[in-house]
Amino acid sequence: MKMTSKLLVSASLILAGLITSQTASATDGYFSLAYGTQNKGMAGAGIAWYKNSLINGNPASLVKLGGQYQFGVNMFNPNREYTVTGAPSGKPAFGLAPGTVESDSKIFFIPNFGANWMLNDKSSFSVAMYGNGGMNTDYAPAGSDGTFHSPGKTGVDLGQMFLNLSYAYQVSEKHSFGVTAIAAYQYFEAKGLKKFGDSGMSTAPTKLTDNGHDSTFGMGFKLGYLGQLSEKLSIGASYQTMVYMSEFDDYAGLFAEQGDFNIPSTWTVGLAYEANEDWVFAADFKHINYKDIASVSNPMNPMTSVPAFFTGGDPSDMMNYTPNPNFTPLGSDKGAGFGWEDINVIKVGAEYAGIDTWTLRAGYSHCDQPIKKSEVLFNILAPGVVQDHITFGCSKVLSDKGNTLHFAFVYALENSVKGGNSMDPAQTIEIKMNQIELEIAYSF
Repeated sequence: MKMTSKLLVSASLILAGLITSQTASATDGYFSLAYGTQNKGMAGAGIAWYKNSLINGNPASLVKLGGQYQFGVNMFNPNREYTVTGAPSGKPAFGLAPGTVESDSKIFFIPNFGANWMLNDKSSFSVAMYGNGGMNTDYAPAGSDGTFHSPGKTGVDLGQMFLNLSYAYQVSEKHSFGVTAIAAYQYFEAKGLKKFGDSGMSTAPTKLTDNGHDSTFGMGFKLGYLGQLSEKLSIGASYQTMVYMSEFDDYAGLFAEQGDFNIPSTWTVGLAYEANEDWVFAADFKHINYKDIASVSNPMNPMTSVPAFFTGGDPSDMMNYTPNPNFTPLGSDKGAGFGWEDINVIKVGAEYAGIDTWTLRAGYSHCDQPIKKSEVLFNILAPGVVQDHITFGCSKVLSDKGNTLHFAFVYALENSVKGGNSMDPAQTIEIKMNQIELEIAYSF
């Protein structure tokens, strides 16, 4: 009873931390590279390796994990900036101030928690809490120079928290299945986008920007399979449905489909090879369906020429222009989004346990680029352009009872995407990002 009470209190604190922390970890698009410190040390490769599955891993693996509890916290440092080249061409085009601007928000902390209980020798139940995100920027005021983010600060703040409840069952000696019920909470804020509303580009200008944080809730499911192909080779697979969220009512004039922002579906397959009692090698292939979400995948500018956005009026006064009837405004069903593509992700990792009380890990991950060159303008707000990650990790057993301390280090190599300003042909925009993560966890 005392242990259960402690776990409930600890889980409540984790929940509070997840809700109040700002989230900005952009790695596989805006999904985290991996969940859980051990899995992160192998760059997320591990859908077929049960030992690192506690925090949002393959639910079918949990029946092999045994009773376990773990608390962790991730500190990450995303460095984001954009550079505009070329002077604005003037109204009715939508130019930005030339130069380089860096996002001010650079250090973030997100906790995670997991617990697994064996119900009997063939089934288990687990609980996991963790954070996810990727759209967080905080650009300083740019003055009254025609940019879309003047005179106040500009940026977005998206945070997501997940609660997983998983059941796993060992159907035979070599095969197990698992299912996870996912409850999700997310919050969002946008600042500094008033000029889009002033220019008639939103269905609801009062629900476009500067409305503080709005929150939504939703649910989804995850299915998993783990199989033993041979004594040393195992295979794993999982599919996570779209997580259907309620709408951001306060930002119904920004996100397509009147504030809809669901979480896309994903699927993963992978292999793990236990070469001997010390070495394990793993490889995963993951697919993320960003195109399922209109507010994420719709293109920013469906028109072929910038002046076509507006008709009539005096070119020196944007406010006298009326929107072109063929333009689909922000907030509408086909309204502008971030233009993200579906992506594939390849992850490889290794684990070495040949040193007394120590386990060492390393990994590499590469994902497709979700952002096209034609979509750089809106993605100034969410420059999730990194594609390559190098990771290292280790675990140290602290006692005979199995209490263990875990560490992981992630470096997302700097990457950029450069393209034309879709609303001012005289300009080019380059968005750039790199990221460092440090995570620590304790299991018992």
